[in-house]
Amino acid sequence: MNRKLFNILSACLLCSVPALANGPQPPSELSDPVAMVLLVVIGGLLLAIGILGNAVIGAMDIFREKMKKESGKAPVTTATLALLLVCSSSAFAQDAAATASPYFTRLSSSSFYLLISIIILELGVIISLLFVLRFLVGIKRKRKPAKAVVPGKPRVSWLEKLNKTRTIDAASETEQDMGHDFDGIRELNNPTPPWWKWSFIFCICFGIVYFWRTEISHSAPGQLQELAMAEEKAAIAKEAYLKNAANNIDENNVKLLEDANDLAAGQKMFIASCAPCHGPQGQGVVGPNLSDDYWLHGGKLNEIFKTIKYGVPDKGMKAWQEDFSPKQLAQLTSFIKSIQGSNPPNPKEPQGAKE
Repeated sequence: MNRKLFNILSACLLCSVPALANGPQPPSELSDPVAMVLLVVIGGLLLAIGILGNAVIGAMDIFREKMKKESGKAPVTTATLALLLVCSSSAFAQDAAATASPYFTRLSSSSFYLLISIIILELGVIISLLFVLRFLVGIKRKRKPAKAVVPGKPRVSWLEKLNKTRTIDAASETEQDMGHDFDGIRELNNPTPPWWKWSFIFCICFGIVYFWRTEISHSAPGQLQELAMAEEKAAIAKEAYLKNAANNIDENNVKLLEDANDLAAGQKMFIASCAPCHGPQGQGVVGPNLSDDYWLHGGKLNEIFKTIKYGVPDKGMKAWQEDFSPKQLAQLTSFIKSIQGSNPPNPKEPQGAKE
């Protein structure tokens, strides 16, 4: 029975060893600080596994003597031990699959996940060995005796325990006096809470790592680089938004464009497409005069836009919505409104109703 138990323990330990050996790292990634830290942790955990494995083998003698006295319970004990090892290994295998993505390191995803999986597997082996060692030696948790309630002792709240402070009364105020007195105000001993000190130490360590990554190893962007990337991303988003907004114009929401660039673009389109019928200055040739106050289809901004967009087929004017974008139609409409009242030479007689 002792040999059977020893074979079970040896098989459990040997099954975990091949998984630890499947982690060859690319030489080019070993210079990454995260990779160095993970490899140091892996080495330390391997050392701990070796020490605990040696302790488990030594505990086999104690367990052997115990099994001689309780030979009837050996099958149940062996089965319990094997079940304990299997459950602990499967639990930690599930934890290894839920590892986060390595966005803070230059390691590839496969290398990072492999190192993290090895560490989690080693932790699982260590905890399993601790359970096995505790089982073999027969260590039982001892319950702490209940603390006696001292009469008259003030109750300490959880906030005072967290900050390691205590309520000061008249009796203990003299003990906490620092000896500094100014204008009747005395200074008492008020140390910094532990959580504040540890937060300060964490901030210092974070600053060192951040400085190393941004200024020395350049494995992460600095603040100015992050700002430049954010501005570039915002500029792309703004350009896409303006492009979509520019093509979101119709006869219901068109507005008069007064910018010189928009009017120049509208004039260029008018001369190229509208001048054969309306003249280069809008004085009218075949089509009506666009520079006076008389309009056949309405002289309001949205009415002009609608006339250009859908055309007037019965009068021989084509629809320009397939040739120009909504923004270009708005530019053309704004230019036509800008030449109203310009009185060009040789104007055509008024047509339509006066606006």
